[in-house]
Amino acid sequence: MTVTPRSDEARPGDALVRAGGIVFIAGAVATLVTMAPLFLGTDPFPSYAWAVCMLMGVGFAISAAGVLRSAAAQRREARASQARAAAAQAARG
Repeated sequence: MTVTPRSDEARPGDALVRAGGIVFIAGAVATLVTMAPLFLGTDPFPSYAWAVCMLMGVGFAISAAGVLRSAAAQRREARASQARAAAAQAARG
């Protein structure tokens, strides 16, 4: 028997996934802003503006860490559930 958490219940890794999504979106907006001068024929932004574009990768890594943390917590929960079921089966005889 598996226990499904309620939808309003915070699970391990949820905050990391949410924060990673926000950082990714910030990096995507920065990428759009820094690429615009190339298409508009204006002066390009300085190199530090291009460095902000790397937030897309950072956000993706943060989200991936959150997903891995969530998967590990679900794996631990499943093992504990199996151990409880085995103990109950052994107690019954």
